[in-house]
Amino acid sequence: MTEVVSPFRKSTYSGQESNCVEVADTTPGGRAVRDSKRQDGPLIAVSGQSWQAFVRQFA
Repeated sequence: MTEVVSPFRKSTYSGQESNCVEVADTTPGGRAVRDSKRQDGPLIAVSGQSWQAFVRQFA
């Protein structure tokens, strides 16, 4: 099971929109992603390496 080790946060690009995803750090060095409208809903967990590859696609 993935352990979330930081608060969830939205992108600053989201503004005040409610149709967003949030991301939090996990152990060991990965990320958890969730729907901001369903904070008690499911998480998508990815490795740190996968997250970096994802971010590079949009940088």
